[in-house]
Amino acid sequence: MENNHTARNIGLDLTRVTEAAALAAGRWIGSGNFDAAHSAATGAMRNMLVTLGINGRVAIGEDRLIDGDAPLREGVVFGEGKALFDLAVDPIAGTRLLVEGKPGAISVVAVAPRDSIWSSGPAEYLDKIVVDRDVAHVLVPECMDAPAAWTLALIARAKKKSVRDLVVVVLQRPRHHDLIEEIRATGARIYLRQEGDTEGALEAAMPGTDVDVLMGVGGASQGVLSACAVRALRGGMLARLSPQSAEERAAISQAGLDLRRIYTVEDLVTSDDIFFTATGLTGTAILPGLRYIGDHAETHSLLVRAKTRTRRYIQAEYSFER
Repeated sequence: MENNHTARNIGLDLTRVTEAAALAAGRWIGSGNFDAAHSAATGAMRNMLVTLGINGRVAIGEDRLIDGDAPLREGVVFGEGKALFDLAVDPIAGTRLLVEGKPGAISVVAVAPRDSIWSSGPAEYLDKIVVDRDVAHVLVPECMDAPAAWTLALIARAKKKSVRDLVVVVLQRPRHHDLIEEIRATGARIYLRQEGDTEGALEAAMPGTDVDVLMGVGGASQGVLSACAVRALRGGMLARLSPQSAEERAAISQAGLDLRRIYTVEDLVTSDDIFFTATGLTGTAILPGLRYIGDHAETHSLLVRAKTRTRRYIQAEYSFER
């Protein structure tokens, strides 16, 4: 990905993109207005991508319509000439959390070389396991079909702790009833999340957090976006298509995707030349939320560059004085 954009550090520009989306969405925290929050964040993210002239094609995007258009849908190209990058974007990861005023919402963008981010096609859901770099080497494909107790024992051994000291993030969904009961039977602790699959994966992949592993079925696009963060952080991830309806299963079959295949993080993002950035909206274990103080606002962002193995925490102040 060596070009003029990386020479001026595209990562810092990407942080401006998530900051713009966060500032636009921030006024809708706790509003209950899902559509307005989504529209504001999506428009701001799109406008900043245009302003910065980033030569990229959206590989993982946002299909929800705004005035009859989806400006960040898959396939949209930014910049002039041939798109050099794949873009994975989510203006608000956890929109429901944001409009209900609950913690866990973030704005996210990832960039990798062209054609290196896997397309989930018609798939809507992925079953996945995410761990950090200390555990990545023990995460084997058998974990996807093994009892939770077996997988958690592997993780605990790699982390030199007992299973009951592990913390597992799982989305609180009826489909996870059996998984939750399996985890509880091991004695491990569970953080149940209403939403925020991407943020949960980020916590699991980030060294030094309270979370040891994310398990369960979540959105496919969020899963691929999470894979960008996981690979950038040198974590481990396994994923498999997990259709939740007959229609989704038929669409996957028609697209020629293999329901039995187990994907690694290297399958989902084939390059390690990745930039990943996230800005906090309503506050998470990793990133404080957006703050408005008088005539200015404060944002907190995380920027990860895989190639140089660097993590930066960026605090920015935006003045609204005219």
